[in-house]
Amino acid sequence: MSPKNHKIRVGISIGDFNGIGPEIIMKSLSEKTITDFFTPVIFGSGKLFTYQKNILKLNINFNYINEASQAQGGKLNMVNLVKENSTVELGTPTEESTKMAIDSLEAATEALLKGEIDVLVTAPINKDEMMKMGFKHAGHTGYFEEKFNKKGLMFLVTEDLKVAVSTHHIPLAQVAENISKEKIKKQIRILNQTLIEDFNISRPKIAVLGLNPHAGDGGVIGKEEIEIIVPAIKELSDNGILAFGPFPADSFFQPEKYKNFDAVLAMYHDQGLAPFKTLAYEEGVNYTAGLPFIRTSPDHGTAYDIAGKNIADEQSFTEAIFTAISIFRNRSEYNDLMTNRLQPKRMVVDNGIDEDLPDESEG
Repeated sequence: MSPKNHKIRVGISIGDFNGIGPEIIMKSLSEKTITDFFTPVIFGSGKLFTYQKNILKLNINFNYINEASQAQGGKLNMVNLVKENSTVELGTPTEESTKMAIDSLEAATEALLKGEIDVLVTAPINKDEMMKMGFKHAGHTGYFEEKFNKKGLMFLVTEDLKVAVSTHHIPLAQVAENISKEKIKKQIRILNQTLIEDFNISRPKIAVLGLNPHAGDGGVIGKEEIEIIVPAIKELSDNGILAFGPFPADSFFQPEKYKNFDAVLAMYHDQGLAPFKTLAYEEGVNYTAGLPFIRTSPDHGTAYDIAGKNIADEQSFTEAIFTAISIFRNRSEYNDLMTNRLQPKRMVVDNGIDEDLPDESEG
């Protein structure tokens, strides 16, 4: 079946159920025709979601299954990880909600690795609480890097604005020591290939931000631009990648500037995410680029302050679902194109002999 006709199986991990995860998941799936577009597979608890849908007064029903391979098209499938009642304390992370967030993520990831789902969309987690329970990573990106044994890139995307960050969830005091010429070169290559394969941009133009105020001001406010960032950009440019910069971050995110590029590489988390979330908060999607599997999430957190109040906006989660589907199709078509392009063509020589006729010298 071609990628265009394949009904994609979208796995969904539920995040911390005392936050807004279940609410935005169910709101995103509440349209009666939603299963015409994809097959949802939620990794959670039937009793938990039934309890929360009654609070939110949502008319939604689930098909309960034991594993993702049993998912049925045309239905909202729920892999029932926990069959007992859950203690819900909306607005407060608990040991129970944290454990289920970990279990849901691990079960969904296992299904992704086994090919039982095609893409994974993750609801917001509480990183601090998960790490207290032995989760080793300060976010989803590091977790997936370990699971897939490949370095990923945190990439925030909308139709018009795409921002990656060189360093992820680390203290600001450690940012400078965590950038290098080779690392930036590798990340720009990942970004370039992601834009080609996953976003169907044939010749991406990538803007690179400076680390220091005014991009170092010629070395007056730091040497990282001169010693690290500029040499990385030059080497890549010499090899055909359209990378430009470094640009001062304080003035770059004016529409007439960032819209000249297909993507931006920021040097650290807040440098890239603060302007991104200001410009594109409701529709923004967090995508882990550079991995062999597709994972997206909304660009917001657990929002404990509004949990259970039926006011959470599901738009970013809905965008995360359809972005994952779009990336899956783009990547599948790209891989098909490259496979067919690389097939050796048989040389045919016209020697006047019809090869379909039997050779009369035989038999």
